[in-house]
Amino acid sequence: MNNSKKIAAIILGAGKGTRMKSDLPKVMMPLKGKPMIRHILNTLESMGVDKIITVVSPDGRMVAKEVAPYETAVQEKQLGTGHAVLAARKNLCGFEGDVLVIFGDNPIITKETFLKAVKKRREGYAVVVLGFRPEDPARYGRLIMHGNELKEIVEYKDATEEQRQINLCNSGCMCFDSSEMFELLGAVSNENAAGEYYLTDVVSIANRRGMKCGVVECSAEEVAGANTREELALLEKYLDAREGK
Repeated sequence: MNNSKKIAAIILGAGKGTRMKSDLPKVMMPLKGKPMIRHILNTLESMGVDKIITVVSPDGRMVAKEVAPYETAVQEKQLGTGHAVLAARKNLCGFEGDVLVIFGDNPIITKETFLKAVKKRREGYAVVVLGFRPEDPARYGRLIMHGNELKEIVEYKDATEEQRQINLCNSGCMCFDSSEMFELLGAVSNENAAGEYYLTDVVSIANRRGMKCGVVECSAEEVAGANTREELALLEKYLDAREGK
């Protein structure tokens, strides 16, 4: 375990805006007058994060320009979320500290929540996952707990009836110990129906290696994503409410 107080963040920003019916990359869709990803950058800057890397697609010049002067890493092929995070490996070479992994279409997670995840990680956890309890757990991955420890993340389609009754869901956002992160990601396999490397698999891998994983909870509004224009409008409403408008 590292004892460094530094924080890095990897923003996954390689998604296309097809479901938004837009030619813009998804993270460039405007939210209250600025690109979604800019909201995340502003939050990370307010925390004084030491290093920010955005993972972009091969044609992600627009995103790279928006996040400059911060670094970008290119995910050559879209082979899943675990694969996307691995694209930033070189950028983090020699970095010691905590690494937040943030999805670029979750733009309104607060500084307080990110810091809560980092604080929990520093209590001796290899991985901390941001969880939430939506009114309708629908098709979200479920967080399988044993006491205070997270044992695995089970995708809805793979969950048993009993597991589907669990209402603690995976937001996708995680915090890692940099000294173990890439080793865990390197152990993720793509032996699944989609042939993809899932970030969520790191939890059961860490557990098998005797490492502890934990959860920090936040509100469903905070981790709301934006895949459609309707969801984007909803995020604007949440932000207005937060700002007391």
